[in-house]
Amino acid sequence: MKAILTHPGSAHKDDFLACCLLIAKHGVPVWRRDPTDEDLSDPEIVVVDVGGEHEPSRGNFDHHQFPREHPPVCALSLVLQDLGLYEDARTFCEWLEPTEWFDSRGPFATAEWLGVERSLVNRLNSPVDITLLRRFAQRRELGSGDPVWEVMRMVGEDLFMFLRTLRERLDYVSGIAEFLEVGEKGDSVRVLFLPRTDPMPDDPSSGLSRYIDSVGEKVDGLIYPDRRGAGYGLSRHEDSELLDFTRIAEEEDVHFAHARGFVAKTSATTLERLRELVALARV
Repeated sequence: MKAILTHPGSAHKDDFLACCLLIAKHGVPVWRRDPTDEDLSDPEIVVVDVGGEHEPSRGNFDHHQFPREHPPVCALSLVLQDLGLYEDARTFCEWLEPTEWFDSRGPFATAEWLGVERSLVNRLNSPVDITLLRRFAQRRELGSGDPVWEVMRMVGEDLFMFLRTLRERLDYVSGIAEFLEVGEKGDSVRVLFLPRTDPMPDDPSSGLSRYIDSVGEKVDGLIYPDRRGAGYGLSRHEDSELLDFTRIAEEEDVHFAHARGFVAKTSATTLERLRELVALARV
């Protein structure tokens, strides 16, 4: 690739983030001007959010020509689709769908879709959003060494890493995790149990909530390897009112129970004992 080309003037999150991903992938400069016919026909120039064409084979990613009734999408959506990351991004990046709505439907329709007052949409902006978009909009060309370009590269790299490592993590969890019913029938709690493996991930509890959401399970608690010891961590899921781990604080094999009752650490390693501790924590 020779360059990424996007429109001049004001910038929005969709074109900014689309360019971040493309910078991270190709490491090329960004030109901010209207494209020519030659730009649109040159497959070595990625044209983003301008040009009136969605032709991935030629590197053209605009959505403004789509009909009014088209589902909400933006330039970022199209780039993510081309990179094969769109479905995971829609699942794991909660901010993506509002970005699509805001860019394709505007702030009033987005606020109505979210079920909030219009004024609340602007309250979600911070100096991070304002400064980065304004500085990006001021440039006619950005390349390696430019502070804004370097930040955009880091944003793109982190987004790539988040989506790829999260997918790997969820595939790992799905291969070994087990949903358990703990307690007497009619008075049980449902927990996700993640056994210890060798090698063990740096953060064993990472991605568990997203995995639960992805499979659509209702869960009250989590049991997962303690990254600081040979035992396990026990925690509530989504602050379930059915578990209070202060109830097991005095157990001989429990060396930590948070005063608010949402997490505990135990040296226990057998599933039988772990189930007993969860049952004792049942409110």
